[in-house]
Amino acid sequence: MDTSNKQSQILQRLKSRGPQSVRILASQLGITTMGVRQHLAAMEKLGLVKPTREARQNRGRPVHLWALSGKGHARFPDRHQALSLDLIEAIDRTMGSEQLASLISECGSQQVRQYSGLLETAADDLGERLRLLAELRTEDGFMAEIRLLPEGWLLIENHCPLHAAARRCPAFCDTELSMLRTLLLEHAEVERADHLLAGARRCAFKITVKAAAKN
Repeated sequence: MDTSNKQSQILQRLKSRGPQSVRILASQLGITTMGVRQHLAAMEKLGLVKPTREARQNRGRPVHLWALSGKGHARFPDRHQALSLDLIEAIDRTMGSEQLASLISECGSQQVRQYSGLLETAADDLGERLRLLAELRTEDGFMAEIRLLPEGWLLIENHCPLHAAARRCPAFCDTELSMLRTLLLEHAEVERADHLLAGARRCAFKITVKAAAKN
């Protein structure tokens, strides 16, 4: 058994799926529950994971869950964090917060232009468009995925590579929402469902087909 590889897989699962039970992790990784417990025990000693709340079941005893610790989350670092924060501080200090927000908005517009060209192959197929969009966001470090809902889709970003910058300047989050709405303007409505800065473990966006697009 490749210990390092299995532990990396556990970290990825806990990051992308949130708290998990030993049984679920064993099923996902194709190893025994004893093997998972051994990995978790070793990772807990390293400060990467921690036992967390119990999941109540209709029958039987509660199931103990495992989650990433702060140190575990740090294994998925913000890209260029120090440089980004230094630049934000410098622009805010020399040009003001309004100009900083304007620059962030322009970056969002540039990303819209970039993504739009890459999404052209999906044409009017909203499902395919969302799949491609999730791939693009993943390439940019957001660990994105699409989940089908009864009334639409959920675009989930399991990691934010700009988290530190967004905490300093929430305009990054506003620009992202605006970007998604622009990219899907002709097809769907986009609303924020989960927000990392509001205490959620991830960011997620609910995507609903526009009434006009259904006809």
